[in-house]
Amino acid sequence: MEKNKKEPAKAWFSMGCFWGPDELFSNIIGVISTRVGYAGGTKENPTYHSLGDHTETIEITYNPDKITYETLLKYFWENHDPINKQKTQYQSIIFYHNSHQKLLAESSKQMEQKQYSTPILTEIRPAETFYEAEEYHQKYFQKHK
Repeated sequence: MEKNKKEPAKAWFSMGCFWGPDELFSNIIGVISTRVGYAGGTKENPTYHSLGDHTETIEITYNPDKITYETLLKYFWENHDPINKQKTQYQSIIFYHNSHQKLLAESSKQMEQKQYSTPILTEIRPAETFYEAEEYHQKYFQKHK
């Protein structure tokens, strides 16, 4: 039996259109699965054509024995523009699932800010409800290669 094996963990990131992040994160060693959906808003059961105040979000299930949350945050920062003002649907948001993720997200944002002369617009919020997007959005780039 493996000693101190960690349970799979979740990370939620909003970084523009969710198709690119889904492709990116699903190909990283240590990531178990990804799915795209909507988070951060108040509308119940949003859909792509009736999004309300939600943001396109990727849910990443990962093995913390193989990849760290810090490494996932590194991919987050390197693969979108956190200073570009976007409409709600495409906002930059890190949704944290616990106080440790919150601390790491805030710390990474502070470090990232040093690379920019204008404020980073990325929000850091608690993860609440994730609504899975319609099937045609899941693994979009894999389906359309």
